Amino acid sequence: MAKKTQDTGKNDPIGSNVGGILGGLSDLVQKLADLAEKGKELKASGEFPNRQGSKEMKAVYGFNVKFGLDKEGTDKIKVEPFGNVSKDKESGRTVVHEVREPLVDVFEEDDHILIVAETPGIGPKDVKIDLKDDVLTFSAAKGDKKYHKEILLPRACDKDKMTISCNNGMLEIKFLN
Repeated sequence: MAKKTQDTGKNDPIGSNVGGILGGLSDLVQKLADLAEKGKELKASGEFPNRQGSKEMKAVYGFNVKFGLDKEGTDKIKVEPFGNVSKDKESGRTVVHEVREPLVDVFEEDDHILIVAETPGIGPKDVKIDLKDDVLTFSAAKGDKKYHKEILLPRACDKDKMTISCNNGMLEIKFLN
């Protein structure tokens, strides 16, 4: 007859994996609780001190997650932050900048490249563009709305084949092939 032994999970890879997963979930729940508490503080004011700590500004921050296939047909996931909140490298504190980095999408089509940027409050006359080979830099400002973004294009483009439109805060820059 077989002798019964107490299973401690030490020699059981499944048991230890389950324990690891449960421990990880516990850590995740704690981090989410901390984030929710910090979110309550931020929601109450909606403001952060700026780099100098003197003036209060509205914070805008988010992530754009893109899923797709690259040219070889393999899955590609790209996470890009946007907004005006960043971590100060020296102090490690969160700071709000006056200039926002807008949410941008780049579409590469057969006959053109289209860049779409969300720039609320901006009109076509407020946009400045610089193009060097495959690097597009644009900035836009009107009143307290200020944006800046540097974009690596899929290929080098010609500024003579560029068109710009801006309607209802949606900036579109198109390069024809």
